[in-house]
Order: sequence, then C-alpha cells, then structure tokens
Amino acid sequence: MLELDRYDASEHQEDPSALEGDIPEDAGFTVKIQAPGTEPTDFHVSPLAMVHEIKQVLMDREETCHRTCFSLQLDGNTLDNFTHLRSISGLQEDSLLKIVEEPYTNREVRIHLRHIRDLLKSLDPTDAYNGLEGSSLCFLRFFTEQHIEGELKKKGEEIKQFNYSPPEYILPGIKGCHLSPLQPQTENLKPTECLKVLAMSSWNPPPGNRKMHGDLVYLNVVTMEDKHYSVTASTRGFFLNQSTTYSFNPKPASPSVHSHSLVELLSQISSTFKKNFSALLKKRTSTHPFERISTPFQLFSWTAPALDHAMDCVRAEDASSSRLGYEEHVPGQIRDWNEELQSTRELPRKTLTDRLLRDRAIFKANSDFVTTATRGAMAVVDGNVMPINPGEDPRNQMFIWSSIFFSLGFDVREHYQKLGGEAAAHAASTIDLNGVSAYSVVDAEGLYMLGTVVVDYRGYRVTAQSIVPGILERGQEQSVVYGSIDFGKTVVSNEKFLKLMDKPSKQLRMQRHIVLNKDDTPVELASSVECKGIVGNDGRHYILDLLFTFPPDLNFLPVEGEELNPECQQLGFPRQHPHRLACLRQELIEAFVKHRHQLFMDSLSQGLKQEDNCIQAAVSPLVNQSPDAAQNICNQAIDDVTPDPASQSISSKEILPQSFDIRFNPDIFSPGVHFPSESSKEIEEQKQLLKDAVAFLISNQIPAFRIALSELITRCTKHLFKTYLLAVEPSALSASVSHFLNCLLSSSPDAPGTQQMDRLASRRRSRRRRSRGSVGGSLTAWASLTSCELWRMIQAEALEYYHYSMPCWSVDQAVDKCGLQRINLLREISIKTGIQILIKEYHFDAKHRPVFTEEDILNMFPVVKHINPRATDGLHLLHCGQIKVQQGSLKEGCELISQALGLFTNVYGALHRDVCTCLRLLGRIYYILGDYSEALSHQQRAVLISERVLGIDHPNTIQEYKHLGLYCFASGQAATALRLLYRARYLMLLVCGEDYPEMASLDSKIGLVLHGVLECDLALKFLESALALTSKYQGPNSLKVAQSHHLLAKVYESKGEFRSALKHEKERYMIYRSQVGDAHEKTCESSEYLKHLTNQAVILQRTMNIIYKNSAGGNIAPLKLTTPSQSWIVEQLNLVTGIVLIPLR
Repeated sequence: MLELDRYDASEHQEDPSALEGDIPEDAGFTVKIQAPGTEPTDFHVSPLAMVHEIKQVLMDREETCHRTCFSLQLDGNTLDNFTHLRSISGLQEDSLLKIVEEPYTNREVRIHLRHIRDLLKSLDPTDAYNGLEGSSLCFLRFFTEQHIEGELKKKGEEIKQFNYSPPEYILPGIKGCHLSPLQPQTENLKPTECLKVLAMSSWNPPPGNRKMHGDLVYLNVVTMEDKHYSVTASTRGFFLNQSTTYSFNPKPASPSVHSHSLVELLSQISSTFKKNFSALLKKRTSTHPFERISTPFQLFSWTAPALDHAMDCVRAEDASSSRLGYEEHVPGQIRDWNEELQSTRELPRKTLTDRLLRDRAIFKANSDFVTTATRGAMAVVDGNVMPINPGEDPRNQMFIWSSIFFSLGFDVREHYQKLGGEAAAHAASTIDLNGVSAYSVVDAEGLYMLGTVVVDYRGYRVTAQSIVPGILERGQEQSVVYGSIDFGKTVVSNEKFLKLMDKPSKQLRMQRHIVLNKDDTPVELASSVECKGIVGNDGRHYILDLLFTFPPDLNFLPVEGEELNPECQQLGFPRQHPHRLACLRQELIEAFVKHRHQLFMDSLSQGLKQEDNCIQAAVSPLVNQSPDAAQNICNQAIDDVTPDPASQSISSKEILPQSFDIRFNPDIFSPGVHFPSESSKEIEEQKQLLKDAVAFLISNQIPAFRIALSELITRCTKHLFKTYLLAVEPSALSASVSHFLNCLLSSSPDAPGTQQMDRLASRRRSRRRRSRGSVGGSLTAWASLTSCELWRMIQAEALEYYHYSMPCWSVDQAVDKCGLQRINLLREISIKTGIQILIKEYHFDAKHRPVFTEEDILNMFPVVKHINPRATDGLHLLHCGQIKVQQGSLKEGCELISQALGLFTNVYGALHRDVCTCLRLLGRIYYILGDYSEALSHQQRAVLISERVLGIDHPNTIQEYKHLGLYCFASGQAATALRLLYRARYLMLLVCGEDYPEMASLDSKIGLVLHGVLECDLALKFLESALALTSKYQGPNSLKVAQSHHLLAKVYESKGEFRSALKHEKERYMIYRSQVGDAHEKTCESSEYLKHLTNQAVILQRTMNIIYKNSAGGNIAPLKLTTPSQSWIVEQLNLVTGIVLIPLR
C-alpha cells in the first residue's frame, strides 16, 4: 500500500470526480520563437503562462541566455509582459514570436549586469553557502552522474569492475560520524573563470552632458588575458570607451566595439572569455534545471567549506541599497506590502482558473514578503535601521523599514507581566503566528490578517508585520472595534466582525460566547477577548493578536479551585510553566474531536446491537403462533414499553451535538474575563470539555511517543543560547559562539574563553559604541561560562520548562550513559540557532585543546517562521488520488495525483514540498505498476526538490534517497542503488545515529543489494545490524525479526555456511510457529526451506569427506551454491519497504 503523506485520506471521502470535470483542458500548444540572426525554434507554452514568464525561460536557455532587454512581438505588435497567453488575440499553434532588442534604461542595465553575474556564477556554490538569491545545495548528481543512465552498458563486466564496498565511516558499529562527507567535494570544484574583474567604475554616475548622449553606467573589466577595459552601458548597448583609472574620456575607443549584449562585447575583446563562457554554458545546461532555479524561501546551510571572497559588483551594490526583489533593482522603490498581501486575497475565486491565479498571486506575494521581512529583521538586529522611538530603552524600540513594522520579542511596558513576563513575550510571537496561519487556511472572505514573519537572529526574536493603513495615525483605543485592549475589562463587539468570524469559528472550533464588560454589559464574541478587530483606512476588516486562537493547555496552567481529570493528576499535573500561554495544538484538537466521534459511533453501534437482540427476543415467542395470537402479543409488548425521557434527552441534546460539533470557549480560563450568571451551566460544561481534551493528550497521544532526550537537550540549549548571545558585542560573536559550543560539546574541563576575551579586549577600541548587544549585561560575561555551569543550566532549564530530570550532567555522560552523539547534538543546535560552522572533522575527545576555534564559526543565519499558503484545489486532487490508491485503483489515482502535480507546479513553481510529495507518490505508483523508468524519473526529481527545499540532510531527503535506491536496483542499476543507499545511511547516522528503528529497514536494504551483487561478507554486516535493531525495537518474537533471520539464512546459504543458515532459519521457523501457527503458509515455507538447507548441508559434508579421503585429488564436481535472483531480491526489498504486491486473478 502506498504511504499517505501528511494527510489521512480516510478523512476526505469526497467524490474524486467532483473536481475532474473542472480541470482546465490546457495541454498547451507550440509556438515558434526567433531571435535576431537565428532560425525559429519550437517552444511549448501553456495558455495560463504570462509573457514575462516566457521571457524568463528564454533568459535561461543556452541560445538566448545573454539577452535580457528585449520584447516579444507577434505580427509586429509588442506583447505586454503581464498578459496571459490565452488573452492574446491571434496567438495560436505555430504562431511566430520575434525577439526584438529594446533600448536600455538604468534599471534594465542593472538587470542585465545581475543576470550576467548569475550566469558567470551559475556553477559556483558560494551563494548557496551564504544563503543568498534563493540558492541552496544539491548533491544528488555526485551519486548518480554517469551512472544512472549508462550503468549497464557492459553488464557482464560490471560486477568485476565496480567496488561495492561502502565507505568505512558508514559501516555498522563504527563509533562517531564524520562531518566532511556531508558535502562531497570534487577536484574541479572551482568553476571555470571567464573574467578576472567586472566592477562598477568610479566615474559613475555619468555627467549631464554624457547622459544627453545616452550614457547610463560605466564599468571596469579585466579579462583573463590581464587586459583592462572601460565599458560604457548606454541606451543602445555596450561599447568600449577611452577612460582609464585616473582619466575620464567617455568617447568610444578605436576601433569601435559595440554590442547590444555585454556577453557579445566581451566575446569580441577576449578569446578566453568566449571559450570559457561557452564551456560554462554547456556545463550549466547539462545540470538538471531543478539545481539552478531559485527556491521560493531561502534555505540556509549549517556547514560550509572555507571560501575565497571574490570581487562582485552586484553583491557590493546590494549591500548598499534596499533592493527588495528580483523585479526591483533601483533603490527607493518600496512596495506597499499590506496592500499587496490583502489585494491578492480579494482576487476572484469562482472558477478553477481564477483560483489558480489567486493562489499563485498569494504564494508569490507571501514569498517576497518573507524574503524582505527576513532581510529587514537582520538589518534591525545589526543596527542598520533607525528606530521610530530612539529615545526609549533598546528593548522597547520599534522599527519601520520597507513598509514593514518590526518589534523585538521583549516584554514592552510589562504588557505580559501577568502571563509570564519575558518568557511570555518571547513565546507570544510564534503563538500569534500560528493563529494567523490557522485563519489564513480558513480563508474567510472579507476578513484580513496582517502579513506576519517571526525571525530569530543572533539571540533576538524579531516580529515583522505588514502595516494596517491608518493604525499609526490613531491610538489603539480608537482603532479597536472588536475585542479588548485591557485583558477583558473593556470589551467591544461589532456585528460585521461577528458575521465575518462565523466561518473561522466553526472551522477552528471556537464557541460563540457572551462575556461581561466592566459595567456588566453582555457582549457577544466569536473569538477570545484578546483578538482585536480593526477597520483600516482602506475599509478592510483586520483581526490581530491571535494568541488565544486555540484552547489553553490546562496541564501547564494551574487554576485555583479547578481540578484536572484523575489521569492527569496521577502524573503530577497541572504543573507550573514559565508562561501562561501554553495552548493545545490544532492537530490535537482535531484528534480529540475524531476520538469523540469514534466513541459516539461505537456507542451507537452497541445500541443497535442491543436493539437487534431485543427484536430477536420479541420475535421468538411469535414462532408457531396464529396470526391473531401474534397480533395480541405485539400489542401487549408495545403497551409495556415506556420511553425513558432522560435517555431521550441525553441522546438528542447531548450526545449528538457534542459528538459532531465540538467547540471550545477560548476565554474559559482567561483571568479578568467574566461571564453572565445564566451561562454558568454552559461554562462548567466547557471547562469539563477542555479538561477532557488535556486528559486525552496525556492518555492517548503522548504514550505513542518516547521521550527524545537529544531534542530536549538541544531545546534547552537553544533557550540558554538566546540569553547568552544578548550579552555579546558584535566583534566577539565568533569567539563567543565557539566558546559556547566548546562548553556544550567538548570533553576539555576548561574551555578557553578567557584567552579569547583577552585577545578581543586588546583589539577593542577604548570608545565603545552603544549597541544592541549591551542589553544582556556585561560585554565580556560570556567568557566566564564553563562546561559544568552550562550543563547545570541545561539541567535546570529541563526541570523548569519540561519538568524532566535529566540523567546526564555532562556531554561525556550524555554520550556514554544515554547513547547520544556529539555530532547529532551539534547539527541540531546549529540548525535551531542559525550557526554555520566550517565543514571539517572535529575531534570532540580532545582533552587539552578546544574543539572549536573562532575560525570554525563562519556565520550566523536567521531562523525564519512564516505562514505557508497552499494550493487548495491541488490538495483536494491529491487527497482524492490518495483515496483511489488506497482503494486499489492505481491508474485512476495516478491520473488524479498527476493533475494535482500540474496545479501545484502552476501555483508554486517547480520547487515546493507539495510538488515533492506528488512526485514521490507517482514514483511509487509507477514502480508498483512495473514502469521502472518513469518511477526513476519522478523519484529523481523528488530527491532534487527535497534537497533544494528542505535541506541535504533533512529526514525527508533521507527517505527520498532510500526510495530512489530501491527503484535503481529494480531497474538493474545495482552500483547506483548502493551509492544512494550508502548516502542515506550516512545521512541517518548524522541526523539520529545508528541506534534508531528506521536504521534496521535501511540496513536490510543495503544487505539485500550487496547479497544481490554477491558481496556476502559485507551483506552479513548490514543484515546482522538490522537483526539486532529489529529485535531491540520490535521484540525478539516479532515477524520482522523472523524476516531478518531469513535474509541472513539466505546469505549464509550463498556462502556455503549451512550451519549458520540452519541456525537463523530455525529461529525464523520458531517465531512463525508461535505467532501464526503450524498451518500458516509462512510456517510451511520455512519448514520446507529448513529441509532444503539440511539436504544441502548433507551434500556439502559428503563432498568434504570425499576430499579428505582423496587427498591426492580427483575429479570432484564443484559444489553448486545458490545465488539469489534479481526478482527475489526485489521481492524482499519490497517487503522491507512495506510494499506488498497482490496478484490479480
């Protein structure tokens, strides 16, 4: 059965055909596009595409990538960039579109320079390491290049030539995990250089008289031949001028060299550039497009190699300008983010095409907003943005940059004092973001939320929000027309808001309720009192402060006079938490409602069974009676039945509403909120409902998970690191971070923080600037931290925040006593706090020298949280496809998921997690259907997207590698399959270590593939590891353990070691016999195999006896050892993966 990713298809029983007829029949059409001086080429386009998207694709093609300033013309008419192709009259199959060069402007020149720079650095991973321009790492080609297509050309010699041995660092039982293999390096890592220097000239900007001649920008170029040129970018294109470093002469050089494209000009003046640029383009074209295009949200790498810092005019310009997006390259152009975000939600949504355009606009606007907000938050923390209230304490300062409002995660004016102070203020940002995300998913028409992004950077939490028109001009008292601004003392409501909140309150399971104002006036609300409704100057209705969207978690909210359910009290709840904002997750609420619904259905089913039994008992006396006698008995039975009013009341008024429409009062335990006396019964019912929900969390949900000590340690460390960094001045960031990591992970008793502090003090100027870092205390307090003190603080934080007594008091105890690995902890803490370290091997066991130095800390990146707009129609089709697959209709499910993939790509572009999900599911379906080439094609793209969007070491990426390895082996590519599975095992060691349940499945796969290529000794190492892990986590009598024994028996048989094979197969037989009985087909199969092994062992012994007797040698036939067939290996791989193929008869 196919795995369902992220969603339970059983909850979505919509008829798949409901949407099939609404899918647009736009398979696309072909047009011809002709560039100047070339022949027309065919180009497949979609009617939904816009003209500027066609231009972007042309800028990516090898033949036309050097052009940026051009238009597309149809029959002499210039096409508007933002027109959809379906709206262009006269555009049809085989229409000819001509590329026409257009005059440059200052903006177009800068776009051209940026594009040329991107082409020159297209194979350079520097931007990916630095987290810039939507670049991210991808290493799939290192394991599949030159192998995934042509591996079996010389199949007969392949097994002899290829070394199937895994790298030593991934073998089972190896202690520790290496870091260097995370990012494979090649000998030709340094890309081909085409130019030495391309930079802005110091003669910019052109004087007035030269502007009259069309001069726009002056450039300096140094070619690989070490020749210096000065280039003028004019409205007509690019030409060489006669200026030098110290002499300005803008006249064209002699002989005159002029081109509309900078690439064409450079190709004329430098033969090396022409040669290397052509080679660069060919190499670039050979890479998969998914490796080149930008991701919608920036991904940051926690490791990077030492990189050379090269001259880059575009990067330098970006650092000194407020560039907000690819389409805006001139400082001073500011987008109105609030208007852009809200207007996209107002787009029509009646037809599927409307919804696709709307979803795409929403996703693009949100993606751009997140990028800009992240950049602004970093600028705020770095001190590069002036506050709007500079006279106040740095903690209380607020900022506006690029039409975005920024605030710091501190308790400003003790607003959160009663809720937990600083801890509550820090948590409030993400809780509010969760509320915004929940309301955004509901997508109620006419109700608007602020664009919100939460950024953690260098110890600060920054909240970025779009600005409601007019809110800065009015006081909050005049702005709020719904909700409360003083924690429930003064509450106002609004009929319009109540109407708009009706849909969200139903879907988010919030109960409409009445609260009392300070003068005991009843006020009706459809949300918590803290949710504020504001009507902006643009006439839109906004809601903000969505902290209490979800019910509070009473397990961490002690309320005087209230007792929790017994199951909670037995575990010591309620417990005091650092803040009073703990709430139940939306997923838990839905699980609780589903649980209640299931209880109701079980109760109803039981009642129907009892009713059937009563009817049966009443009918039995009527047997063999006359009709008149039977009628009299029935009449008497009806008269004897007296309905129970109480049971009828319970059935109709309590069970049904509570089972099908469960809602929670968000203000039920809010301090300062009062309810009318006539609602007392309802309030008590709501309190009990919430207590039942938190008891459900304890009794039903948590037992399904075991405590993850590693996660607990890294979360506590993250909390402490945030406070630690606030006490660090900017010049000491590298030293302080390396000192903190030494205290956390080093075995050395004394980390060298004092020496680092002394070196920094000698470099520090006597005059200290007032900086944001001073808010945490002394600028050198960080250096006094010791390893023992840090681990004591981690223990205290675990006890206070998670109420868990840690069993380890140092990193050595965490490794030796608890089985954790330092490299796993390093990875987790780096990702959670935004640390980027140098990729190399760190010797954590060193006792007399530090593990980390200043030079090992390369950078600090923001950790960004934001909403994720989804393509609703695509999700619906995906759910329908999953239902079809579950029902066994693979081809119908495949068609629906393919349609979902098309919608997702239309909305998000190629790189998105939903696209990855569809590709994975399609790959699995094609694999089950036996179409291995299609399975490989889809799964290869899924791996690429997962690496680019989620990360090269994300758990999802590991799963994608495992699937691709399976499909490669099934298609006969054993060598590539092993490379992929080895990569998956390495990544799993890095992420969670060897002692992990999923590792058993992976080791079984590797062992099976090695068995298939007759590497029996290696196969035994992995299969024995799989057996040990399966026995540990599944129990010694598990059917999976029996399967592991069988795999080992087959390998031993192939080696001719029948005694060991018999031992393992006997174990398998005993497990099957005890679990499923003697008559089961698996037990019988094992019994037959035991007989076969016994017979083979007897034959072997006879052969050995003959050899011993005839020591002089003789004509003895060689023993025929069985080798596994490809089909058997694939069948066993399927079983390990969880794929069971049932033949249809």
